[in-house]
Amino acid sequence: MSGSPEVYSSGGSASGPAAAGPDDSEGRPGPRGGVFLRVLLPFALAYFLSYLFRVVNAVIAPDLVTDLGIGPADLGLLTAAYFISFAAFQLPLGILLDRFGPRRVEGLLLLLAAGGAVLFARAEGLWGLVLGRAGIGLGVAAGYMAAIKAYTLWFPAASWPRINGLHLAAGGLGALSATVPVEAALRVADWRGVFLGLSALSLAVAVVIWSAVPEKRPASPPEALSRPWRGIREVFGSPRFWRIAPFTVASQVAFMAVHGLWSGPWLRDVAGLDRPAAAAVLFWTAAAMTAGYVGIGWVTERLGRAGVAPLTTGVWGMALFMLVQGLLIFAPPGWAPVLWALFGFIGTAGVIPYPALAMQFAPALAGRVSTGLNVLVFVATFAAQWGIGAVIALFPPDVPGRYAPAGYRASLLLLLFFQGLGLLWYAVSPAGRADKKREKR
Repeated sequence: MSGSPEVYSSGGSASGPAAAGPDDSEGRPGPRGGVFLRVLLPFALAYFLSYLFRVVNAVIAPDLVTDLGIGPADLGLLTAAYFISFAAFQLPLGILLDRFGPRRVEGLLLLLAAGGAVLFARAEGLWGLVLGRAGIGLGVAAGYMAAIKAYTLWFPAASWPRINGLHLAAGGLGALSATVPVEAALRVADWRGVFLGLSALSLAVAVVIWSAVPEKRPASPPEALSRPWRGIREVFGSPRFWRIAPFTVASQVAFMAVHGLWSGPWLRDVAGLDRPAAAAVLFWTAAAMTAGYVGIGWVTERLGRAGVAPLTTGVWGMALFMLVQGLLIFAPPGWAPVLWALFGFIGTAGVIPYPALAMQFAPALAGRVSTGLNVLVFVATFAAQWGIGAVIALFPPDVPGRYAPAGYRASLLLLLFFQGLGLLWYAVSPAGRADKKREKR
């Protein structure tokens, strides 16, 4: 954002400042009248769609394997293509949002998601699926960042935690919709029909964003393109960024790579559940995740009032998440429903470092801190989701058409190993020692 005076418009017509409530101390209008729903609801729908696309393969994986004859490594590759295209667009996305605004950027990107879903539905082989999945990832790449940009423009700072929690909960509802509802849809249509339906839904959400979301346009030319890139270099050159980034990335990778694909096959091959039972467990996992996103801001805020730094809360939460993963590896399969619900609930702790880390930088760099962290998370998730399939493929299956439980255990242990390294680095890094010295003074 250039900091220049702004004029107000909604779509192509002027709405004027009167559409919003009183300004806060930073000049942002309060959510009076219809602006609250016109901003929150459309971007929440886009994030709902993003999460639905992200995790739907956990339910349709058996159909993809049966129809196309692909192995676990290929299944991981095609599903992970979402993450690599998503990640590749994060850094330019922040610049585009600042220059063109969240309404136009998000609305156009969802058209790409719709096209990617059609390509995925029509694919007859692995590479068609990969290209379609990559198009989807690119199309929903702004699901969170465009919303954050819009919320900071339209709502006062005091309401950001509440708005952010509601937005994240919409993602949880998307994950919920990718479980039992998708399983029910597969009884009347195949996976291709499901993706054609998702394409139509993407188009509908794009129309809602273009027609309903108000827009703030800079009255003066945007800043030179070189300035945002200098800020990105500053973020990636900061020891404070790299103190928490490895642990956050490892935690988020374990959460997204497993929940987004391998949770469904795990429930089939390790817990021995049939498809309806596995879909039910995934439903409650997503419900717990939704509750976690809603509650995480409240817990962090309360602990902050008690003197606990948000970053400390995030680190403890991610450490508890490691414990849950350990139980998934070693506990009896009968514990699966409870452990997966805990996986969904506590796994959300990995989002706490995003705002906590941004607060350690100048406000002008906050967006680039988040997108920079997102790049690392999604690139690593691409590698992990594919890599888990490659590890599983190393273990001969005990039952034809299923994967060996030992492969899942080896994969989860490897993910835990990287999280342990991240936690250790957080504890002993030079930036951490410098922070402790400053606190003692």
